[in-house]
Amino acid sequence: MITIINYGMGNLGSVQNMFKRIGVPSEITSEISKIEKAQKLLLPGVGAFGAAMQRIEESGLRNILDKKVLEEKIPVLGICLGMQLLTRSSEEASLHGLGWIPAQTLKFNFPGDSSLKVPHMGWNIVHPIKASRLTENFSDETRFYFVHSYYVKADHIEDVLSTTHHGIDFHSIIQHENIYGAQFHPEKSHKFGMRLLENFARI
Repeated sequence: MITIINYGMGNLGSVQNMFKRIGVPSEITSEISKIEKAQKLLLPGVGAFGAAMQRIEESGLRNILDKKVLEEKIPVLGICLGMQLLTRSSEEASLHGLGWIPAQTLKFNFPGDSSLKVPHMGWNIVHPIKASRLTENFSDETRFYFVHSYYVKADHIEDVLSTTHHGIDFHSIIQHENIYGAQFHPEKSHKFGMRLLENFARI
């Protein structure tokens, strides 16, 4: 069972529909009593870093999430904004992040005459650089759908599972112990997204 955290920001229905397509049971919840029993968490997110952290703090979810992830060490996957929330801070907001992974979230900053667009939007290749159960059966042609103006930079290269190029090589999948993050939208990434979610379900 995958417990999808509902803090009011994210493509919850689309994520759950993808789990249904691959035959993995899931539930969407903001109830602390259900999260207490969770065996695996998915942290979605669409929107602004500061607003997301404010909702997590004000909803009363922060303590139970910290307990499940940091003390019980159950697997958690943050996707898109959810990945950025795993970091200690973001250039988008003054609020601190969850700080579960030693990393920070930075804004894409290209020269004024650059043809590179921000946000980085559309399909792009994910290049695996380290073996992990989350990236099993990935190849150099594995691609996902991205929509983001900020990117995660991990402090330690050993926490980086893959990179993607958009002006720079940014960290598109990260892992620190039981904590995983993916910058793209697996729920919009067809067979590649299904593969990633199947891998997470098997962890």
